[in-house]
Order: sequence, then structure tokens, then C-alpha cells
Amino acid sequence: MSQAYDLVVVGGGPGGYVAAIRGAQLGMKVACVEREHLGGICLNWGCIPTKALLRSAEVFHLAKHAKDYGLKIDKVEFDLDAIVKRSRGIAAQMNGGIKSLFKKNKVDHIAGEATVAGKGKVSVKGADGKTTEVTAKDIIIATGARARELPHLKADGKLVWTYKHALAPNTMPKRLLVIGSGAIGIEFASFFNELGSDVTVVEMMDRVLPVEDADVSAFAEKAFKKQGMKIMTKASVTELKKAAETVTCVVEQDGKKQEITVDRVILAIGITGNIENLGLEAAGIKVDRGHIVTDKWGRTGVDGFWAIGDVAGAPWLAHKASHEGIIAVEKIAGLKGLHPMDKGNIPGCTYCRPQVASVGLTEAKAKEQGHEVRVGKFPFIGNGKAVALGEAEGFVKTVFDKKTGELLGAHMIGAEVTEMIQGYAVARTLETTEVELMHTVFPHPTLSEMMHESVLDAYGRAIHF
Repeated sequence: MSQAYDLVVVGGGPGGYVAAIRGAQLGMKVACVEREHLGGICLNWGCIPTKALLRSAEVFHLAKHAKDYGLKIDKVEFDLDAIVKRSRGIAAQMNGGIKSLFKKNKVDHIAGEATVAGKGKVSVKGADGKTTEVTAKDIIIATGARARELPHLKADGKLVWTYKHALAPNTMPKRLLVIGSGAIGIEFASFFNELGSDVTVVEMMDRVLPVEDADVSAFAEKAFKKQGMKIMTKASVTELKKAAETVTCVVEQDGKKQEITVDRVILAIGITGNIENLGLEAAGIKVDRGHIVTDKWGRTGVDGFWAIGDVAGAPWLAHKASHEGIIAVEKIAGLKGLHPMDKGNIPGCTYCRPQVASVGLTEAKAKEQGHEVRVGKFPFIGNGKAVALGEAEGFVKTVFDKKTGELLGAHMIGAEVTEMIQGYAVARTLETTEVELMHTVFPHPTLSEMMHESVLDAYGRAIHF
């Protein structure tokens, strides 16, 4: 049996489902093939359920400090099963929402395992073993990625977890070791630490959150240590020795080895694209280091085949995948006045405590690229709203080109900065200079006022600090 479409999207994650809906909006007959759950990793096992877990941890933290707000709560406890159940329920709710959006936009959802069967052809094997062939002039591969493993660092789901296992933990570990301090590792470290685990984070680089501005990394490490985490940088786990209910981790740091015994280990050492068994090689689609190679529009170099999202490479962010999907579909549709993705304008967010967010160049990167910079910085302690919220920990940092006034980058750490960063993302997209930002009126009392003050500080004009 064969079905003909204008566009077939392989993968129903935040890149794939958005591409499918946009294609339907533009009048295309669209099918989306998904082997597991609509919404992909982000909605089912990533962005959304982790934020649900972290929200529970945040409320637990606030409840424990109720007296700081003039409130009395006699005993604060958590129920791990209930926390996980809430998280999974939210993921299921969002999954149902994608199904409704497909129905509304007349996108056909085909459940099954997809394989490229030739030019303009995709073979889909269903759970019943039956195969369906779908055809389309254009095919977008949006199969996402999975947790990266190494020969000596492999997950078993019991003692050694990936993010997927950590989202539905089979126990509350008293001792936990997290390998990797990027966004995924630090978010889980923050969650389990908040609920009472003795958490150790091992990072190969010289600082935690290594892609962030150095000032943010330094502030974050101090905050994490204050919360009770153990941070080991310039260190690596060389061996995992498993017992019945514990794991002894051999950690090498500064040329010396030590053994740390914990109840569970979380692997957060990156991701690799889902490229296996898709028929990419037979189709002539180029793959490099686990990811499909594309141009700025998502074209693979093989006529009619496109790739977006995590399978197409860094940065591995849901919002990048969604935007790439729209760019590719609008290019396919032949719309005029399109702009390719500017990866320098993609904001990044980490939902630990305190939150971290950034967009554009770090101060170090700006200098490396030859910019003479002006840097502004404003602390949360100088903001009335932050103090009133009891969230006086953190700062906002802005980096400008000294000659042109171009906003090169913005970096934040503190409460709700993941919501604030979009203001600077818009400014970057509009190629805003310090003049426009200084002339913008920020509402009072808000945390966003710190964004204004940081700009002012770069030019020696900060008012409140």
C-alpha cells in the first residue's frame, strides 16, 4: 500500500511536529511518521517533564524556607512517586495536545519505524509488522538524538541512569554522582540535591556549565557548593564498579585517582543523533560524527531530503529544532524574503537553582573574535523586586562592541532569568545597540529592570548600584 503526500516528516519531536503543522498551514498534504510518542524526547522525556520535576523541587525549597516569608509550615516532606506521577501526567497531557493539533491541521500521523526507501519514498513498519510506503516530493528527517554513552560508561537503567531513567527514578538515591555539568547534568543534580541526595558532579572541563560565560560559571559553582553539592572539575570517571545496590566510581583528577561509592550514577555526557537504520547511506545522505550534514536551510545535499533538529547537530535545543523546521518548510514552499538560522541569536537556558540563561557571545569569545568590548553587570541584590521575592542571588551581564554599540551577548544567573533572556534575544535579532536599550522603558517593579541597569552599567550610567 502506498500513500502520496507533498511532505513527509520523519520524527514527531519539537522539530518534526512543528514542521508538519507549518507545512499543512501552507497548503501541503502532510504526514508525520513517529515510532514512539508525539512530542519526541523534549515533550515526553526532556524539557517538559524535567521542568515539572524542578518545579516540585522549587516548591519544596520554598516550603522549607516558609519562615523567611512570614509563614508557618510545621513539617515539609516530599513524595517521590507523586512528584514523578505529576511529571508523567504533564507529559501525557502535552502529548495529547500534539494529537489535537495534528487533527486540527489535517496532518496524518503514521505510527511506526521509518526507513528511506529511495528518492521521495519512505517505508514505515508498524507495530503489527506490516509495512506502508509513503511518497513525497520532500522528506524532512527529524529523528532527534539520544543520550551519549562511552564503552566504559554505559547505562543499565538500574544503577547507571541516563536522563530518561532519572525522570522516573526507581529509588531516591542517598548518594548520587552526575557525570557532566552541562544543562542536563546540572538540572538533575539540582533536583536530587534539593530533595536531599548527597550529590557529586564530575566535569572534564575546568568549570561547570562550560559553555556559559566564565563569570556565570564561577557564580553557579559557588551557589551549588553552598547548597551542598560537591563539584569536581578537570576530572573524569575512568571506571564504574557495580555492586548489588551501589556503584564505585573511579575518578581521575590532577593525575590522581580516587574511588567514590554512590547509590546511583547519571550519565550526562552529551547526545548523539538517531541516524541508525534510516537508510541514509543508501540514499547518499552525508553523516558526520553522528549527525546529518545540512546547509543553512536544512538541505542535506540529496535532492528532496532535508534534516532539522538534534539529528542535524548543535545546539541541541528544542526551540532551535522548531525554528529550523519552519525555515525548511517555508524554503520548500518557495516563500520569499526568508532568513536562515543565525545560531548566535539562539538563547540557551538551564533550569537549576539559580537559573542560568544566555544569548550571543561570552565576554571571552567576543575578545577572541577581535572585539573591543564594554561590559555591564548588575546584581539581583540591587533590584527591589528580587529582594521582595527573596531571590537576591544572581546578576545580569551584557557585552557590547565598544566601537559600534552592538549587543554582542547577554548572560544571566538568578531567579526567572530563563523568562527574561528573550528580551535580549529580540534585541539581538533586531540588531539593537546600547542606544535603543537605554531608551527602552522597563516596567517597575520587575526583575527585567536589571536588564536595563546592566546596559547602563556598561556605559557608566547605572542608577541603582
